[in-house]
Amino acid sequence: MARVGFALGYGKFTNAREIATLMVQAEERGYEMAFFSETIELMRDSVSCLAAIGLATKKLILGTTQIVRLRSAVCMAQTLATLDELTEGRMTLAPGACTKSHARVHAVEPTDPPSTLKEYIESIRLLLSGEKVSYHGQVVKFDNVGLGWKPVRKRIPIYVPATSRTGLRLAGQIADGVVLNAVCSPEYTVNALKIIREAAEEAGRDLSHFEVAQLINCSIEDDHKKALDEIRWEVATKLDPIQLPFIAGPKMRVGEPYIRKDDIPVFEKAHAEGGMQGLIKAVPDSYVEGMTASGTPDEVKKRVQQYRDAGVKIPLLRPAAMHQTQRLLDLFAQT
Repeated sequence: MARVGFALGYGKFTNAREIATLMVQAEERGYEMAFFSETIELMRDSVSCLAAIGLATKKLILGTTQIVRLRSAVCMAQTLATLDELTEGRMTLAPGACTKSHARVHAVEPTDPPSTLKEYIESIRLLLSGEKVSYHGQVVKFDNVGLGWKPVRKRIPIYVPATSRTGLRLAGQIADGVVLNAVCSPEYTVNALKIIREAAEEAGRDLSHFEVAQLINCSIEDDHKKALDEIRWEVATKLDPIQLPFIAGPKMRVGEPYIRKDDIPVFEKAHAEGGMQGLIKAVPDSYVEGMTASGTPDEVKKRVQQYRDAGVKIPLLRPAAMHQTQRLLDLFAQT
């Protein structure tokens, strides 16, 4: 059977109870992973939702992006080990870099995102050993600290959620896998995986057990144009003036063909004059078609297969709207 995951938490249209209920339905349909995104937009928090999903399900692997520095490395390790105990060994973690935008929103002093992320991954792995350990980095520093009980697993898979060349290289160098960003095309995926393989080869790593997941935005309707309109908002969130330097720029440098440099001033002007609604209207159909899996059911299935063909092992399907969730779940049911 084809591997597939279901991703929620980014949109405001599902609350914590609804998320848990939908993940039960995903499990019943043979989905492998329940993925929850912790976002800069301050939607529901990951720990509460993961606990709800974990208690409601029995087999689903649980994945999550958690932004580092919002919790200390010790607290993240403690929480991860506790959730792994709660779910009987079903947790994975995708610790995300704390960018300047995240630092601003959460009122923390900015640090270098890549090096801080690396320190979190290294120190969390040490702490999961269950022994007293020390770590001396530039941001993460502790001496003779250990969890007060033995974790269910000493090695919990840690994936790097990556967009930029730097993040992709870090994934290839030290991570158990990668979670490629949402609103990216299959062409971007091909280029991203080349960067990961090159970094792994330089580090002398074997990627035979390396996980490749990708958040894939899906909008499923009977009418192609309606499907594009239902998800245009999410494409626009990656193109607003705050996010542009940290998301669009890195995607373009990796080789995202659907974001055109000449369009950026158009987006900036649309946002300045009409806010988010103005920006949404300015996003061309080509952006939506190129960087999401949107359209009729057959079109969505075909597009997701293109991501698989590009090298994605487990597509993490993220619906554009609440009314699409059941249809999307059924479309990719593994029965």
